[in-house]
Amino acid sequence: MNPVHKKFSRRARVATGGAVLAVVALAGFGAVNANASAPATTSAGATSAAPARATTTSTHLTIDAATEAAQAALDAAEKENQRVTVAVVDRNGNTIVTLRGDGAGPQSYESAERKAFTAVSWNAPTSQLTERLQQAPTLKDIPGTLFLAGGVPVAAGNAPIAGIGVAGAPSGTLDEKFAQAGAQAIGR
Repeated sequence: MNPVHKKFSRRARVATGGAVLAVVALAGFGAVNANASAPATTSAGATSAAPARATTTSTHLTIDAATEAAQAALDAAEKENQRVTVAVVDRNGNTIVTLRGDGAGPQSYESAERKAFTAVSWNAPTSQLTERLQQAPTLKDIPGTLFLAGGVPVAAGNAPIAGIGVAGAPSGTLDEKFAQAGAQAIGR
């Protein structure tokens, strides 16, 4: 037997081996960590700045404003004992916030989102868009849209930046009234 092995018990050799492995692992992690935090070097032609004429800037509704609008719409509905869902979508139709009121039907969630999407897509209240279906009935075939009253756009400088949709009241007129209350709450 090796004389070093005679001096250490099996337990001591296992502990020493574990300690050595831990030191090696930590040293390796430190090297990887140091490399991960080091600034990346790129070749001279890897990135290119886009000229100003090739980009655009758009205005978006903040999460705070979207939440305020949704809550105002929900509050307006609750004042009239209506059980609704309110959805606010951004300019691209992505949902920012959805509030489902107590007792709102399961269908109201998707309907509210689709009404908001439709309103922002055409920058018009969905009640007006239902009238357009008479001239262009295939509009209803566009995925994600819902041509029922209850959606209103939110605009900044005549450009749509969001849509608010409400669903669940017994009529689209009421849904749209509550959505309008939400739009009016923005910026108060």
